[in-house]
Amino acid sequence: KKDIPVANFIMHEIHCSRNIEVCRYCSELIPKSEMKSHIESEHVQVTCKCRMKIEKCLLKDHEASACPLRPAICQYCDIQLTFNKLQDHEIYCGARTERCGGCGHNIMVKDLKEHPRVCG
Repeated sequence: KKDIPVANFIMHEIHCSRNIEVCRYCSELIPKSEMKSHIESEHVQVTCKCRMKIEKCLLKDHEASACPLRPAICQYCDIQLTFNKLQDHEIYCGARTERCGGCGHNIMVKDLKEHPRVCG
């Protein structure tokens, strides 16, 4: 997968075919001597804390963007909880009220950002 001068191509091709292998899982070029450890370290099935089985090499991305148990922050109170509980929490949390210092009305927390535009 690299440009090789024409004069060196045959020797390069022979060297690669003897020493390099394409991983059947990720298509990366791996030295043949390291293929077993590559598969064991990158493609072994692991279990996420959400109980989903996934290849080890995909676990970090899963934990960061797809895992229902990944950390999430409430937009209203800034507490951290798991992503799968965020929506229910924000519905409850956003419905709380706080007294507006300008007009004295009780305003739902979810409406506080917009309230100054309509506050008398």
